[in-house]
Amino acid sequence: MLNIKVLGSGCTKCTKTAESIAAIAKEKGVTIALVKETNPEIIMEYQVMSTPAVVVDGKLVHWGSIPHRDMIEFWLGSHA
Repeated sequence: MLNIKVLGSGCTKCTKTAESIAAIAKEKGVTIALVKETNPEIIMEYQVMSTPAVVVDGKLVHWGSIPHRDMIEFWLGSHA
């Protein structure tokens, strides 16, 4: 199982990011554990200054915008 965190305040872009990741994972048949993290202290632990941000298995892989579909597929690809 792939552990994914979407870091952000809960804004529209953060919600859209989480929804996109969940939908693409379901489409690809990849099992994920998705967490939407809104706690500013936890977000700062990743040294993120611009959200939404995405953490995959503990590694910060994206920040500052909604990730494109091809990026999400890449993150999920090795776990399909």
